[in-house]
Amino acid sequence: MESAREIVDPGQGEAALPVFSQYYIPEKPLSEFVGLFWYWRGHHVPYSKERVLPMGTAELVISLGRGTSGAGISGPQSKSVIIQRTSHDELLGIHFNPGGAFPFLGFPFGNLRGLHISLSDLWGEGSTAQLLCLLHEATTVEMKFRVLEKWLMWIACRPLKHHPAVSFAIREFQRDPGLLSSAAVAEKANLSQRRFIQLFRDEVGLTPKLFCRVLRFRNVIGRIQGLRDVDWVDIALSSGYFDQSHFNHDFREFSGLTPTGYLELRTEHPSHVLVRE
Repeated sequence: MESAREIVDPGQGEAALPVFSQYYIPEKPLSEFVGLFWYWRGHHVPYSKERVLPMGTAELVISLGRGTSGAGISGPQSKSVIIQRTSHDELLGIHFNPGGAFPFLGFPFGNLRGLHISLSDLWGEGSTAQLLCLLHEATTVEMKFRVLEKWLMWIACRPLKHHPAVSFAIREFQRDPGLLSSAAVAEKANLSQRRFIQLFRDEVGLTPKLFCRVLRFRNVIGRIQGLRDVDWVDIALSSGYFDQSHFNHDFREFSGLTPTGYLELRTEHPSHVLVRE
C-alpha cells in the first residue's frame, strides 16, 4: 500500500515551497516490525522547532536534502525531544512498530532507550555510506523505499520474530495497557517475572510498566486528534487513569506540557507540538 500527497500552503501564495509526503507499508514478515517507510519534503513555514512526544517506538531518519547530511536512529523515548524543521527538509525514514528495531541491532534494544545514534555508529561507516549511495541513486521515492526494504532484510542479524512471551505481551498491552501486569504475563508464559522483564526490555526497549504508561499516553493523543473541546476528566478515566491528578502527572512527564497546552501547540502530526521561542 502506498500513498502520496502534495500540499501548497494557500497562505504563502506562489512563493511557497510545496509540501510533499509519501509512505509505504511493507508486506510480511517485515510488516510485523516496520509500521511504515515514510518520505517528507518541505515545510509550511521556513523554520520551526517542534517537540516530538514519546511513542514508545524507534524512528530511523535519513536527511536527503541538498547541502545536508545525516542519518540516525532514535531509540524508544519516555520523554519528549526537540527537533528543528525547515522548508528545505527532505527526509526519508522508517517508523518501527513497538520492538521493531530489535532484529536489526547487534545489542539489546534497551541500550538505545532515550538515545539518538548515527547509522555509522550502528552499522559502520562503510555499510552506511553504501546505503546512502544507493538511496541517492534511486530516482523515485518508491525506489528509495525498496532500497530501504531490501537493506533491512540484508542487515537483520536476528530472525524476524520476538520471543513468544514478548509477542504475547505486546498484543495484550496494545489491547489494554492496564489489563495485565508483568507478573501476570510472566505467569502465563511460564517465566519468572524478572526474566520476562529483562526479555521485554531487551526486545522492546522499555520495561513493561513504562511501555504501558507510554502506550496509554499515546492512546490519549490518538483519541483527542481533531478535537477542539476535550472533556479531560472523561478522557482520563476512560483511558485507565486513577484520577485527574494521575493523568496530569503522566501527561506532563511525557510531553513537558499540560493537556490544554498541548491542544494550543499541536501540529498536523499529533505527536508533534510547536516550541514557542
